[in-house]
Amino acid sequence: MSLLARKIRLIMKLRKSGITDTSVLAAIERVPREAFIPPMFHDQAYEDMALPIERGQTISQPLVVAYMTQELRVNDRHKVLEIGTGSGYQAAILAKLCRRVYSIERHKPLLILAEKRFNELKIRNLTAKIADGMKGWPEQAPFDRIIVTAAAAADPPQPLLDQMAEGGIMIIPMGRDKSSQYIYRITRHGNEYQYEQLMPVRFVPLLPEVARNEPEPESRGGGSGDGEFFFRNGLALQPA
Repeated sequence: MSLLARKIRLIMKLRKSGITDTSVLAAIERVPREAFIPPMFHDQAYEDMALPIERGQTISQPLVVAYMTQELRVNDRHKVLEIGTGSGYQAAILAKLCRRVYSIERHKPLLILAEKRFNELKIRNLTAKIADGMKGWPEQAPFDRIIVTAAAAADPPQPLLDQMAEGGIMIIPMGRDKSSQYIYRITRHGNEYQYEQLMPVRFVPLLPEVARNEPEPESRGGGSGDGEFFFRNGLALQPA
């Protein structure tokens, strides 16, 4: 089966799994997932599954990316902050949907690989940097949307809350351990924040500071999502 046929099959599966936002489905259709994974896994690029990449990480299953993006409720007027660039796949999807993406990664080797992909795909409305994601990107705040790809223990980092625009939305996993984590959608109304509990998840912890003493990448390949996400209620249980 060709990659195109596999991609069409994946889009149909996402629809059946509750992804109804046509702009999100179109973005997933337009971004070549195979560009974000090692060549040995290209034939699995459009399977709805997590795949291993460099640095012992994984690229999230498409259903995870689609669900979190859909719940972010992003449009082409929005400025979006992403915490956790990873392979760059989620950022590339967001770049198809919003005005501008700012992405922060704490692992320099992952960011180097991700930036190569952004350049190869000619994604021009995306800026990424190495930094402590828990501090956000104050120079570019406020953000209409913020998406976090690792789990906060109990509360979102205060700098991220502070950097949300009025009416802004944040999607973030939270929970003290993997057995009690959920994705939350947080909406800002003045100095008040409305919390909505969404899907159960399993993500690695959101960590401070920039990772140290990491070797430079030697070849083109992947970076990735930092955790696991498990759907229930009839949806596939697969790691992110």
